Amino acid sequence: MAKLTTKELTELFPECKGAAHMPLDIDEVVTDSRSNTHFGLFVPIVGERFDGHEFLKDAIKNGAIASLWQKDRDIPEFVPTDFPLFFVEDTLKGLQDLAKYYRKKVDPVVIGITGSNGKTTTKDLFAEIFKIRFKTHKTSGNFNNHIGLPLTILKMDIDTEVLIVEMGMNHFGEIMVLSEIARPDVGVITNIGESHIEYLGSREGIAQAKSELLAGLKDDGILIIDGDEPLLEKLRERWKTITVGFDEDNDYVVENVQIEEDRTTFTMKNQEYSIPLPGGHQAKNAGYAIAAAERYEISSAAIQTALQKLEVTGMRFQKIVAQNGATIINDAYNASPTSMKASIEVVKQLSAERKVLVLGDMFELGEWSESFHRSIGKLIEPPISAVYTTGDASKWIVESIKDRGMPVQAYHIQNPDELSQKLKKELQKGTLLFFKASRGMKLEKVIEKLI
Repeated sequence: MAKLTTKELTELFPECKGAAHMPLDIDEVVTDSRSNTHFGLFVPIVGERFDGHEFLKDAIKNGAIASLWQKDRDIPEFVPTDFPLFFVEDTLKGLQDLAKYYRKKVDPVVIGITGSNGKTTTKDLFAEIFKIRFKTHKTSGNFNNHIGLPLTILKMDIDTEVLIVEMGMNHFGEIMVLSEIARPDVGVITNIGESHIEYLGSREGIAQAKSELLAGLKDDGILIIDGDEPLLEKLRERWKTITVGFDEDNDYVVENVQIEEDRTTFTMKNQEYSIPLPGGHQAKNAGYAIAAAERYEISSAAIQTALQKLEVTGMRFQKIVAQNGATIINDAYNASPTSMKASIEVVKQLSAERKVLVLGDMFELGEWSESFHRSIGKLIEPPISAVYTTGDASKWIVESIKDRGMPVQAYHIQNPDELSQKLKKELQKGTLLFFKASRGMKLEKVIEKLI
């Protein structure tokens, strides 16, 4: 069964030309003209530095059989007279409207996940559990913004039963848009950290922005939140809320946490669970998924089986064997002060003869950048053996360590090639090297030279 038809498109976008009224099936929606598509609808997005309308010829060559088209753009002469074009005021809004329509057509249970940290891992945990009982589709990679989320929705199969979407943001109003597109049955706010504080002004502002998730949450939907976070407390008054956390007054209390090198065990509601990820914060992320799964009558035994099979998105506590038998943990997909501190605490608990941190800048911290980077340095002490930092702001981590007189070797190396050369000397059996930074630092390029 086709996902969409030209008949449905003419109802959504009645202004059209070509063979738009001919019965055609649409199996795929693409925004990248380079994508090979089969019976695809091309949506030419207009950005600051590009205009997708300029690449229609490539899209047609690669299999597009129809396209949305912005009314203020001229139609190129090469376009066949029978090629269906559906006219819109704005192609981005057209994409979003199409996603809303398709989400309503498929009508899956929608789980929307936001938060400062842990969104992607939490999404992976939800997907692993829910796919035991339901046909499940989830956000892939970082398709979590105003373009990626609609594309995620449009990629799900017509018989999808559970859709799990990750919602990212930088500014006020963005989560509201995503929530109104996805219309979650279950909303999840993993935590409130400092990510994007440069744009949102304070942790209170970040909490306000994340709370925009309520804008699209269905009237009978449930909200699952970090019950240990005071800034989310007021949400309990506004919505049917389930709290998860370490404090005893939560609805779901994470207890008896035991952290090993490659897993964490914990209990919740007198049931023991184990996840192949180290860290108490990961136990809480799993707790959100467990709380939701119980609402959909997935048994504890099935949940535990699912958690053992967990496959997380790359560069999130990814364990790699490096040269000379050293161990690398690649957690360099992204970083905020909260996530970096949590990860460092996990590293302290892991078993290794020598523990080396390789840390890069944390972005979007604005005027708080120096204080937040220095706060990382205040956390670094034995059993951490050495710290290497790279970037502009991370120098304050090293300064903070030295100011405290900690017996930890601390080096700031600006040049990535020089950093790679220095780190090669650390590659010995029994040594653990942990990498973390904001995505833009691209620390994976350093790692590639060590494996």
